[in-house]
Amino acid sequence: MLTGIRCMLMRGGTSKGAYFLAEDLPSDPAARDRVLLAAMGSPDPRQVDGVGGAHPLTSKVALVSKSTSPDCDIDFLFCQVVVDRPLVDTTPNCGNILSGVGPFAIERGLIEAQDPVTTVKVRTINTGTIAELLIETPGGRVNYEGSARIDGVPGTAAPIAIDFLDAAGSVCGSLLPTGNAVDVVAGVECTLIDNGMPVIVLEAKSVGRTGYEPRDELNVDAELKARIEEIRIAAGPLMNLGDVTDKVVPKIALVAPPIHGGNVSTRSFIPHECHASIGVFAAVSVATACVLPNSPGWRAAQIPEGKVKTLSVEHPTGEFSVRMEVGGTQEDPVIERSGLLRTARLLFDGTLYVPSSAFAAAELRQAAE
Repeated sequence: MLTGIRCMLMRGGTSKGAYFLAEDLPSDPAARDRVLLAAMGSPDPRQVDGVGGAHPLTSKVALVSKSTSPDCDIDFLFCQVVVDRPLVDTTPNCGNILSGVGPFAIERGLIEAQDPVTTVKVRTINTGTIAELLIETPGGRVNYEGSARIDGVPGTAAPIAIDFLDAAGSVCGSLLPTGNAVDVVAGVECTLIDNGMPVIVLEAKSVGRTGYEPRDELNVDAELKARIEEIRIAAGPLMNLGDVTDKVVPKIALVAPPIHGGNVSTRSFIPHECHASIGVFAAVSVATACVLPNSPGWRAAQIPEGKVKTLSVEHPTGEFSVRMEVGGTQEDPVIERSGLLRTARLLFDGTLYVPSSAFAAAELRQAAE
């Protein structure tokens, strides 16, 4: 027997995920995760028995509901469904999947669309981060077509402007969990930072790489992967994340001077595969690290002048622009606001079927508790 669940498959930024109303899934986390694993087809490297795309960027889930906070419209729980292990990680944010939350909420009737633009204030349950999304809704309907282009996605689409209101320290408790712009971790100088995503930023040359290697080359570089995993495991407790062996955070970002007209070049690991581009919050965290004097990012980057800065973060398939307002002093900068532009597209809306045994096991667990 199969049980059906209402589901939308959406592209959000450079990721793709299944979007659900939270009320349509079990409230118990363990029971919920069992259903999500069945829905996405994990654990299986092909995810052939589910709607997952056999890659971390296409094995993501959004659980959406009306917000319980009077200051927000929507609550969003991000779930990273690991492809080849029976694991659902709700530790991190995902700014790409976030970009689809506003359109989804409007399509499901959680938000009444305005004409011509609808502002949706979203609280990410994982971390408490609050973001404002501006969705084009001419005539009260979500517009998906437009001229906005983001690297890593073919073609163009309607722009979705995202402003993060309080991302700093959302996972680790503070922007710099150790209080330092530079820490030596496993013998390598790093910046341990969390401006919406915990990231370890280090110069590529510090691990014997240029930072310009093709993604496919890095993905088969076993020596490099072992080295950065050593750094990641050592950094976990320093970032207030504990043992991160089975977590998808912190991410790793190798930085190098820009070579394509941007401000810094990156190779981002998520955390065991090199990203085809770079995640939204990872880009914000890396850009933030680059304005910290004498840090690895600062040494690699070319930082524009002025309080309001747009930093072009180069990655394997193009660039990602982060807009920042930086106060304080040159010696002690303060990130006052950060934002970016994404796009999203509705791919299908319908019923996703999972084995009824997944729900039955979930219901039995909830009854027992």
